[in-house]
Order: sequence, then C-alpha cells, then structure tokens
Amino acid sequence: MLLRFTGIRRAVARVNGRGTALPPDDEEEPEPEFENVTRVRLVQFQKNTDEPMYPEKSTCLTAVCHDLLLRLTGIRRAVSRVNGHWTALPPDDEEEPEPEFENVTRVRLVQFQKNTDEPMGITLKLADDGRCIVARIMHGGMIHRQATLHVGDEIKEINGSPVANQSVAQLQRMLRDARGSVTFKIVPSYRSAPPPCELFRIKPSPVLIFVRAQFDFDPLEDDLIPCAQAGIAFTTGEILQIISKDDSHWWQARKDCAGGSAGLIPSPELQEWRAACIASDKSATDQVNCSIFGRKKKQSKDKYLAKHNAVFDQLDVVTYEEVVKLPSFQRKTIVLLGAHGVGRRHIKNTLIARHPDQYAYPIPHTTRPARADEENGRHYYFVTHEEMMADIAANEYLEYGTHEDAMYGTKLETIRRIHSERRIAILDVEPQALKILRTAEFAPYVVFIAAPPLNNVADYDGSLEVLVRESEQLRRTYGHYFDQTIVNNDIDDTLAQLEASLVRLRSAAQWVPVSWVY
Repeated sequence: MLLRFTGIRRAVARVNGRGTALPPDDEEEPEPEFENVTRVRLVQFQKNTDEPMYPEKSTCLTAVCHDLLLRLTGIRRAVSRVNGHWTALPPDDEEEPEPEFENVTRVRLVQFQKNTDEPMGITLKLADDGRCIVARIMHGGMIHRQATLHVGDEIKEINGSPVANQSVAQLQRMLRDARGSVTFKIVPSYRSAPPPCELFRIKPSPVLIFVRAQFDFDPLEDDLIPCAQAGIAFTTGEILQIISKDDSHWWQARKDCAGGSAGLIPSPELQEWRAACIASDKSATDQVNCSIFGRKKKQSKDKYLAKHNAVFDQLDVVTYEEVVKLPSFQRKTIVLLGAHGVGRRHIKNTLIARHPDQYAYPIPHTTRPARADEENGRHYYFVTHEEMMADIAANEYLEYGTHEDAMYGTKLETIRRIHSERRIAILDVEPQALKILRTAEFAPYVVFIAAPPLNNVADYDGSLEVLVRESEQLRRTYGHYFDQTIVNNDIDDTLAQLEASLVRLRSAAQWVPVSWVY
C-alpha cells in the first residue's frame, strides 16, 4: 500500500549499497508528487460489547507507519527519470536532506456501530472560525470507553456530511439521532509526531471524591448548560461522585447509586456567579427575612445565637459539601428542627420518657431566682447575671435569650456531659445553631419535622397557614442540612418513623462531612 502510494512500484533494488536500475516500464509513469501530503488513518470497531479498547496499540502502529512513510518517501531523490527510464543515482555517500512536511494535514476516519439509544458522550463547540471542535468527553460514555476521540479534535464530517455552517444544537441532534454505522472524519488535536508506545505505563489510581448536593438542579431548565441532554438532574441531599473538574464551569459527576457514564453539573464557581447575578437584580425588600426563625410560641421570648455565629443570618451560597462514607456508628446528638408549633417539644419529651437510658435533654441555665419547688441542676441551673454574661463572652453557650427580664440559655458543657454518660442529646434549637453543632464533636443527626399540608383542613384563625408557610421557608433556607424529613401528619406515626431511623443508624453506613474525619 505504501509503495503504491509513493509511486515507486519496486523501481529500485538495493545491491551492495548502490541503487540499480530495473528494466524500463512499458508505459510512462509520472514522477510522484509529495507536496501537501494528507495521511488518512481508518479506525474501525464494533460497539456491541463492553470489552475495553486498547488505544495504545493503534498509537504504536501509527508511529511505525509514520517512520516507514518518511523512509520510503526519502527514496524520491534516489532515482531520476531519464528518457522514460529509471536511472540509478550515485551511491549514498552524499547526504540527502529529508523531505519536508510542513503543511501536512492528518485526517482520521473513525467508524463504529451505534445500535442503541446510548448517547455518544461528547459535547461540541464552534471555534471563532466556524470549525466544529470536541469540547468535552463524558467519562464512562461510549466515546470515552472506545478512546477514539480527544478533546480539541476537529470534526470535518459526520457520515459523509460536512459540518460546516451547522449550529451546535444541530450537530448534537445529528449525534443523538445517528443509528447503525457512524463515521467521523476528524483532524486530530495533536500536531506532533505520534507519541511512543505507552502500553506498560502505570497510572496512579484516581482519588474518589463524593459530595452532597445542597441545591436542586434540572439540566432541562438551565439556560447555561452547553448540552441539556448531557446533564444530570439531582435534588438537595443526593450524593454525587465527582469524576472530572477539568472545566471550571461544568464538572462531570454521576450519582453514587448509579453506574454508567457521567453527566454535567454546575461547578461552585458557576453557582456563585449565578447567585451574584440574581442578587444584583433584587431589591432590598426581596431579600430573605429570617426573623420568623427567632419567634417562639410566646412572642415575648426571643432567642439569639452565640455572638461568634451572628453572621450566619447572612445567607451564604451553598453548592456542594464533600462527604465520606463511614461504617455504622452512633450519632451523639439528635437535632429536631421545625416551625414553632409543629410538635417538636412533644416528640422530644416522648422519646426521653420512653428511653431515659438512651436520650436526655440538656438542662438550661437561667438568671431568674429559683422557685420553692425547683432544684438546682434538675429543672434549671441557676446562675447570676454576671456569670452568664461572662460565659456568653467566652462563647460557652449554644444559644441564649431573654424572657420577662431573665436570661435563659443552653450551655455547650451540658451537652458534653450527656455524651460523657453515653447517652444521646436531643435538642430542639433554632436552625442557626447548626453552624456550631455540625462538627465531629457533636456528630448531629438533623431531623426536620415538616408541617402537614392543609388539604382542606379547617383553618379558622389562619394559624395552620402560617405554620405551613414558615415550614416551607425553613426547608428552602436550611434544607441542605437535613438528614431526614418527616411530615407530622400524625404524632404517633412521626415518632415511629423517627425511632426506626435511629435504630437503622446503628447498623447502616453513613455519609458524613469530610471535616468530621480529616
């Protein structure tokens, strides 16, 4: 094939290191031309099994062909055409320069069978000059498994049809609708000689990164995603495995429970930019008002978080939280969150009454005088105003507030004391306290007690509507911290679900923030 390509056709024989002329040809043959050489490589495979491909082999063969072509084309000056006959030139004592291939365009033909609805797993983009370029290759997808394309490759034709003057959407549709034998004509992105064979190169194992999604995402409703079909939808709380962060705006990931190819998800940088754009368009009156979270059932009692956490009310942009999977272990703290009046206190007291050897509630501190029937350390810890203010200044309180000129608060030391007794502390605190509690020291399991839907229930004074509205506001603002959500349709069913979950925690593996481990 290569001899025919160069037009030599066995024109020269090598005898004692000299070029020897063969008998003349019967018909005139023009001297072969080697200007603007185009090398074509055909790569063909069947996409019928999951057997891995070996791209290194084709790379090595390409390297051999490349060197052979250079040696053969070097014969071009070894003979000359005189009166229609091939004439030997002087011996090889003279150094002949290698032919130059400055304007060489290398084209690959990639052909395979696409007999299923599986996506090819690539996204495309148009360069400034209109060329169609492979923008990314989805890990685990068809093209990634076959190793036939690379990021930066230019696609010239698809099934013989030029891609010029086509939009990205049209090209993606062509790929999606293609069936049977599919052929790409491409210009590889690399411009140097083929790399050496790398069959035996040992590559380090990739580090597995898992994150918990802290927002909902639907690629079909996203205007920025380069290809909606390449994205994966997820909801708050789902675990994602990060496959690639090569693109600063669109990461590749897949759900922990699902195998197969990866999909596109927005990067934290993109989400922060998106949130900044939205915030710039909002007026001050549209900002989220967190004052409802500080209102207790009794309006006169206001709670405040410890001063070192006061900035928490300024809502941060939440995206992903890196997590690790641990074997089953016992959580140290149960945190009950919910709108005021949803039933958290009843749930807490019932659990403690049923299992006093397992659960306990931290006794609060107060500055009011003890009543006749109250015992210090049983109902409250009674302290002076000066002592409590000093402890607040030392950040020893989880939260504190005032009621009828007296101060009340939950001290962190009382929670630690419950843990030292090998019992689980149950807290019904404000959601801002999670900023302090979500550490390895307290290892909380956060349960959101959601208000039941109205469902035509009589709401004479509007209190149920307020309860549902506050519950939904809590879910939107702090939902990324919830480990479990229970709708409190019936208090007995809610208690049964909660107890079953706490039992399951002792035997099931759990995803926890990576900061709890490292």
